[in-house]
Amino acid sequence: MSAGFDIQSLAGQIRDARGVAHKRDIDAVVERLGLNSRHAAVPVGDDCAAIPDGDGHLLFAIEGFLDSFVAADPYFAGYCGIMVNLSDIAAMGGRSLAVVDALWSRDAVEADPILAGLSDAAALYGIPIVGGHTNTRAEAGNLAVAVLGRAGPRLLTSFDAAPGDDLVAAIDLRGRFRDPYPYWDASTGTAGARLRGDLALMPGLADSGLCRAAKDISMAGVVGTALMLLECSNVGGIIDLDAIPRPTGVPLDRWLTAFPSFGYLLSVHPDCTPDVLARFTERDIAVATVGKLDASRVARVRDASGEEAVVWDFTVSPLIGCGQDGMGAVR
Repeated sequence: MSAGFDIQSLAGQIRDARGVAHKRDIDAVVERLGLNSRHAAVPVGDDCAAIPDGDGHLLFAIEGFLDSFVAADPYFAGYCGIMVNLSDIAAMGGRSLAVVDALWSRDAVEADPILAGLSDAAALYGIPIVGGHTNTRAEAGNLAVAVLGRAGPRLLTSFDAAPGDDLVAAIDLRGRFRDPYPYWDASTGTAGARLRGDLALMPGLADSGLCRAAKDISMAGVVGTALMLLECSNVGGIIDLDAIPRPTGVPLDRWLTAFPSFGYLLSVHPDCTPDVLARFTERDIAVATVGKLDASRVARVRDASGEEAVVWDFTVSPLIGCGQDGMGAVR
């Protein structure tokens, strides 16, 4: 456990983290748009909208970026426009097909580093940018990027985690923080072949049937992302904090709110866990079983001494508003 933090205070820090707070805004939006109805044309609640298409699925997702982030690190914001969208597609067991962007800037000079980031990431990941919207005469800068992908009949979803499953975390630790932000960058400066090969792990797991439930680790951090997975699947579980893969020298409290460029949580039947761990290990990606799921619908964390703390009780309060009827939305 990080110096100066006990398990109870750390659980509170996770609940109060900015990334988790942003997820709490989802419920009202979903309700207003009517997306939580079982009669919705395409049920939502995952990293992407999964649209049945022939013998598989089209996957469709979008990411918008904080204007403060775009202003402070425009190149990386553009780069992330590609990177995080491709990660969302992979999280559901899909392969990306194409992206479009929507960019507002005050002038062409301000837009240039954002476009450079988009272009460089697209080349490295081997994904085409096929169009979008550009306004270089806006009063403020903003960026959003959308992606289209395809998956087979087997999806990795947020709804299929089951009691008794192992909770596995896989994170590429070969990176660095882009200070002062909580972004762990294991992507820029890396060979495109490695990036593409790493992303291919997730659809490979889906196609093989080794895993049915997974999520991309988001701005909510490792535990915050686990909360969304557990809620959507109507399960609870215990997370061993000291088992979470973590870079050497990075304090646990900081790492728990980090957004890794390659990071996934997977709910895996124990019979399949050794094979899943081996696939990530073969590509030098840090991976570990970090917890166990149960039927309690209560998410807890545990430290090395065995002391536990409740992070969220879904029987009392929802986080993003999914799980009760097998639906919800992750936006």
